[in-house]
Amino acid sequence: MNTNNKTEPSLGLKIADWELDFYSRPIIESNGKKRWELIICSTKTYKTEDIFLWNKKCPANEVNSVWLTKALNEAINDAKKEGWAKPSKVRFWRSSMKSIIKKSLEAKNIEALVSRRTYDLFDRIEFLEKEIYSKEKGYVRGVLAPTFTSKIENLPKPLPEAVRGDALTISEISIGELKSADNFPMEFGDIFPIQQDLNDNHLVPGLRLFSKDRSLALSAWFSCLEPIKLVVNKNQLILEASEDDKWLVTDLSEKDANVLNTKFLENKKKSFGYQFISIQSTPYIEKFAGFWILRDIELIS
Repeated sequence: MNTNNKTEPSLGLKIADWELDFYSRPIIESNGKKRWELIICSTKTYKTEDIFLWNKKCPANEVNSVWLTKALNEAINDAKKEGWAKPSKVRFWRSSMKSIIKKSLEAKNIEALVSRRTYDLFDRIEFLEKEIYSKEKGYVRGVLAPTFTSKIENLPKPLPEAVRGDALTISEISIGELKSADNFPMEFGDIFPIQQDLNDNHLVPGLRLFSKDRSLALSAWFSCLEPIKLVVNKNQLILEASEDDKWLVTDLSEKDANVLNTKFLENKKKSFGYQFISIQSTPYIEKFAGFWILRDIELIS
């Protein structure tokens, strides 16, 4: 299970991973320089109803690990005042800032995880760009920097033979069922609260993997994968993961590829882009060896 879903009873502090972006924004400041800003949000969990949000502008001539480390100190202190514990893990996806961000997080004894599994961060950036930045002087329409949804050009690698399982199926689960995912019996996985205003009857597409003897081993491997989203590319089902990984899950017939791609597109319109991956020993057992909620966020951007 995702270890984010905890509290620290001795201190009464809420615990969650953080998601971080440190980069330029679509605003030209009065000095003619692009605005740089650190944006932080906590990862939503079933144990906390709120979310920690924090951001700080950075002078263009101070974009370095020294400034970032100081800013992280401020964020951690401010978070504690709001009842949040220092995170043990921070995800970020901006690979060009990897060395600076990793150095600063290591200085704070925080695990740095390069991953695009930062759905709450994306929502925060989207809000800022639509509701805040666009109303400020110096706002520039268009892209000043690579975005969260910039396409990854890497060719997909076949899933290792050892983790392909005995069988796989493309399946669907209702939004109503996903809303209660925190009650699912599972050994591995990563789940989070989904939009409560979505229609419970809408169906979310996903991937079910089965392995009679190795379901736990498969789930342990997937738990290190940081799965992001499932996509159909021509006649292939692709799993995007981590920073820029692509995994070929299976080849599809042209008919099946078209049907599945249509389901993905419809789901983007109706159900916020949610998807899932489940791993079980058999289709008949109710317990999951692994379960992950995914999101295809490109529909929103």
